[in-house]
Amino acid sequence: MANIHNIPSLSTAELLQKGTSTSPKNSSDVNFADQLKSAIEDVNAAQKGAEKSMADMATGQVKDLHQAALSISKAETSMKLMLEVRNKALSAYKEITRTQL
Repeated sequence: MANIHNIPSLSTAELLQKGTSTSPKNSSDVNFADQLKSAIEDVNAAQKGAEKSMADMATGQVKDLHQAALSISKAETSMKLMLEVRNKALSAYKEITRTQL
């Protein structure tokens, strides 16, 4: 799962200085779309791992029940986090569209 603390935050002044360019200026700059895609891929991988753990538990092939439970719990938590991020983004979008210029 992507670490949310690694996503860079910018002030309004920094955004105005950077302009509207979305291309990275150096190798350490990563745009929001890439960060979001990476986070979604991490959640997808966690979900696939949880599905495999559940299938192994159902067929009796699980070697470590504790690790299987952790995998399922991690997938559940990462999905809840992704849903909350989506909800906040939609809420922000709706608020911006209601703003009168």
